[in-house]
Amino acid sequence: MLAAMPPTRATSTNKGESLIRDRGDACPGALRLHLADDGALARLRLPAGVLTERQATVLADAAERLADGNLSVTSRGNVELRGLPDDCGSTLAALLTDAGLLPSARHERVRNIVASPLAGVDGIGRADVQLWARELDGLLCAREWTTALSGRFLFALDDGRGDMAGLGGDVTLIAESDGAAVVRVGAAALRVAASDAPRAALAAAGAFLAAAREADNGAWRVRELPAGHRADLAAALERAGVEAAPAEPWTAPRAAPHTPGVTGRAVAVGAPLGRVTAAQWRALLPLPADELRVTPWRGFVLPGFADAGTARDRLAALDAAGYLTDPASPWLGVGACTGRPGCAKSLADVRADAVPGPGGLPVHWSGCERRCGHPRGDWVDVLATGDGRYEVTVRGPGGHGTPVPGATLAEAVTTARTTQARTTSATTPTATK
Repeated sequence: MLAAMPPTRATSTNKGESLIRDRGDACPGALRLHLADDGALARLRLPAGVLTERQATVLADAAERLADGNLSVTSRGNVELRGLPDDCGSTLAALLTDAGLLPSARHERVRNIVASPLAGVDGIGRADVQLWARELDGLLCAREWTTALSGRFLFALDDGRGDMAGLGGDVTLIAESDGAAVVRVGAAALRVAASDAPRAALAAAGAFLAAAREADNGAWRVRELPAGHRADLAAALERAGVEAAPAEPWTAPRAAPHTPGVTGRAVAVGAPLGRVTAAQWRALLPLPADELRVTPWRGFVLPGFADAGTARDRLAALDAAGYLTDPASPWLGVGACTGRPGCAKSLADVRADAVPGPGGLPVHWSGCERRCGHPRGDWVDVLATGDGRYEVTVRGPGGHGTPVPGATLAEAVTTARTTQARTTSATTPTATK
């Protein structure tokens, strides 16, 4: 039931403005492993990042029994297990299935749904998009055609606060205050009733697949569709029986990631560099409302404490366990790829080399030019060059970079994190460790 993926060489080329891809999506999953230098890797999709206490316990057990004893949190609020042996397939599959973490083996890689992690917690959002996520997940798993979506296709559900709208979703739902929602796919955006939002998101995904088939360029994401090939959102909604109207441009500010601390009766913490030990993971338990929310910012939200005092006590305990609990911590917003020795492509042990650098922009340490797991929007790119040095660049949404010099690497990162991204394409200087 568990298949190991051999290393796959990228065979994509560009012809003119059109991406031409002649291989299938090799994105790993829970049943389709990626073979890394430190063993096999399993990536478990968690729609909206939600886990029950039993499910969280099962993952801690799997990390200790089968993997390297750690759990990694991805930029989509999913969880990875690394260092898995070749013969663990049936055991891992049975554990996950028994815990209700694999409702459909055929659909497990396409259940990519991020949702506002504080929805229904702090009273700020306009809809409880966690409920939308559950319905959308059920719709995805109930249809055979959705298995054609790639393991990279992303649904982003924003409760109106602006935290998910900037995460680069292929299909984005944004709640409005009058019982409506905006569904967005590429440049198309239409307004639907909030009760129809999950069905509208499903229809939008179908519109993308239709456009991708017509383009025949191997597109996995909406942004990979060539010019002249757009998802026909209006027609897809009409076929689905979802009434829609033109949507005004969304102008609400994009919210920053939630900060650690106590919000109402919820506790939010960060995972240093997105990785925790099984013992640290267990420190999140017990869950006051039988719900753990894994965030796209490599953190966790625990809702449902009886009162603020109890929540503060748990926050203190998580601080002692090694979580990021201080909103002023310079390590907030700092991420890193696996790096050496786990990844053969990496040019450095980026986790050992990482320094935080105080500031506002997120920073991501990458061992190679693939920059696995890097943030969206404006971010600081710290890229290993293979000679014991790193390139430090501030990048904007378009991918272009602004070089940041510094006498030391720590100085360059600190300067970069307080810099506003500019869309230039200058060559980046290097900084030593």
